Amino acid sequence: MAGQSRKWMILVATIWVQAFTGTNFDFSAYSSDLKSVMGISQVQLNYLAVASDFGKAFGWSSGLALMYLPLWTVMFFAAFMGLLGYGIQWLVIRSVVSLPYVVMFLLCLLAGCSICWFNTVCFVLCNRNFPANRALAISLTVSFNGVSAALYALVAKSIDPSSDSLYLFLNAVIPLLTSCAALIPILRQPSVDPLPADAIQHDNVIFLILNFLAVVTGLYLLFLSSYATTQISASILFGGAIFLLVFPFFIPGIVYARNWFKKTIHSSFRLDRSGFILVDDADLELHKELSIREGSTMSLLNGNGSTWGKSEVCCSSVIGRDQLVMLGEEHPAWFLVRRLDFWLYYVAYFCGGTIGLVYSNNLGQIAQSLGHSSQTTTLITLYSSFSFFGRLLSAAPDYIRAKVYFARTGWLAIALIPTPIAFFLLAGSGGAVALHTGTALIGLSSGFIFAAAVSITSELFGPNSVGVNHNILITNIPIGSLLYGLLAAVVYDANMRTSSGIAMTTDSMVCYGRDCYFVTFVWWGCTSLVGFASSILLFLRTRPAYDRFERDRIATLLD
Repeated sequence: MAGQSRKWMILVATIWVQAFTGTNFDFSAYSSDLKSVMGISQVQLNYLAVASDFGKAFGWSSGLALMYLPLWTVMFFAAFMGLLGYGIQWLVIRSVVSLPYVVMFLLCLLAGCSICWFNTVCFVLCNRNFPANRALAISLTVSFNGVSAALYALVAKSIDPSSDSLYLFLNAVIPLLTSCAALIPILRQPSVDPLPADAIQHDNVIFLILNFLAVVTGLYLLFLSSYATTQISASILFGGAIFLLVFPFFIPGIVYARNWFKKTIHSSFRLDRSGFILVDDADLELHKELSIREGSTMSLLNGNGSTWGKSEVCCSSVIGRDQLVMLGEEHPAWFLVRRLDFWLYYVAYFCGGTIGLVYSNNLGQIAQSLGHSSQTTTLITLYSSFSFFGRLLSAAPDYIRAKVYFARTGWLAIALIPTPIAFFLLAGSGGAVALHTGTALIGLSSGFIFAAAVSITSELFGPNSVGVNHNILITNIPIGSLLYGLLAAVVYDANMRTSSGIAMTTDSMVCYGRDCYFVTFVWWGCTSLVGFASSILLFLRTRPAYDRFERDRIATLLD
């Protein structure tokens, strides 16, 4: 019982780490001040945002560090990288020190790398302590990364609402304090033993409770943060948020209510098997065995082993060529980059979730250009909260599979739909309602993609290779950050020079008017449609493998 209690303490500690280390989401809160103090153009500011995202390309270094160092050491390395990267930037923006642009670029790179190291620590903790419920543990903890900006906004308002540079100081200090708070649970990790069926059911109920508390936390931050108009009210609201983050520590006490939950909820959601590929390794191995046997039989019957070779659909050559035969097959890196499914997945992520991240980086300048600079903090909180809800929704397939079964790649395609709608809405109107609605839709869509991507990578290309393969996938983030951000910056600077709606700040110019981002929104909307089309093709190509896996799972339950 003590071991089971400790693993839930580790999960809560992981939630804390994720909740306070999403420091890249508040870049837009201080980007305008950073641009003014350094006297740089919008293009140069974009390169600093790219540097932060490019730090994620070095995520593999955290896995290498884990091969030689204890987990808690890697966590503190991440904290000190953030302390150095953000701390020195804070000194620059406060005019305490003056550094060349290249050094600032490297500091942003270091800060971005620290986020990736924190994420790796959290993934490892979930994998080690919840082998039977990896998907649920990862989706829940990653979801809290989306509320970081909302939490930091409350902290900043409670200390000094007028100082945007305060965000950099908080980015430097809070992750280190959070690492200290999470240290004891991480050091007391229990031994992981195989769980009996009733224990897995018990865990599923607790995950359901935790997801409910997560929804309450998100709604609290979304609807009540607007009331943080004074330092006192912001402090009270932040205290309430901390209570909601600490409350799951009492989850062992909720265990005694499991019989009630079984009677009222368990029968509706069928929680005995709550995931696709990440739930039960035994299911996966049996699925592989049955798939190989079925593939051999089809080879004898058809002579080529393909069930799609005679498709009469016009795009059958794209859909049927080199399809995945089964889920969970391990793909080494050299094999991964040769799969069409991987590149369809890469394009869907690149043209979907990555655009949402770039949009959040530019949110400060977007609000400023449309005349809503006073709403920047509210918009950051809105994006953060809806990103959080999108991440939580990524776990929906695991809970409703008994009622509505749908391949996770199909859910990915559905999640991409709000993005082009949002960008075309923003292009069509520069009003406050359109800005808030578009920001919410983009946050919801990108949050779902960020959280679901880990599970999809594991299901399509193998759970044992997910660390390397997922880091290859997210190389699209710095590439997208560079290209999409550069497009936005070039359009911004061009309109700043040609339109009369410009204003001088201390050392740089600011563009005002809808034209500053109109072309950018149109291009981003069209690009996200390409991502949606790619996700549809990915769904059509992987649906047979998902259906085969589900048939095998049901067959084992009936035996």
